[in-house]
Amino acid sequence: MPDPKPTEMRVDARHNRTRILDIAHDLLAVSSDASLNSIAKAAGVGPGTLYRHFPTREALVLAVYRYDIDRHIASVPGLLGERPPLEALTRWFEDLSALIRIKHGLGDALDATTKDTITQETTGPVLGAITLMLKAGEADGTIRAGLDPADVLLLMSCLWRTPDTAEGREQSRRLLGTISRSLRG
Repeated sequence: MPDPKPTEMRVDARHNRTRILDIAHDLLAVSSDASLNSIAKAAGVGPGTLYRHFPTREALVLAVYRYDIDRHIASVPGLLGERPPLEALTRWFEDLSALIRIKHGLGDALDATTKDTITQETTGPVLGAITLMLKAGEADGTIRAGLDPADVLLLMSCLWRTPDTAEGREQSRRLLGTISRSLRG
């Protein structure tokens, strides 16, 4: 049975769901083996509450990933309000690469079909967010005109392919700098 839409839930149920997702994000980022009971306990809810919202481990992992991506996409207008478009795009991709690394770390909890489905489901909104930042950069002259959002996403995908080590993170920062310079208007 699918999880009800958060807007259809009581206020306390929405609060519990959001709290579970926030805690699950943090605990699963540390260890993809975090137990559902440890997540419920850390979120301050009983196991029954967690299972009402997320009947399986896979359902919780998928919901965490969707929740993270939705929040990340929703952050674009705020980033553009705080930073120049190229800087906003660079920062956004730094954060996206961290989210995708977490997704890769949770890969063992998801089967191949589910991984493909979630990737397909989130690609359109991610491309929409990139488009918004590219257009803002074109408008103020900080990002060169005519860039294809799908090409930029593919180019940036090198960031989450670096090892999740200090050296890998440094390599990712260098790559991001090189790519950002190539996008300048």
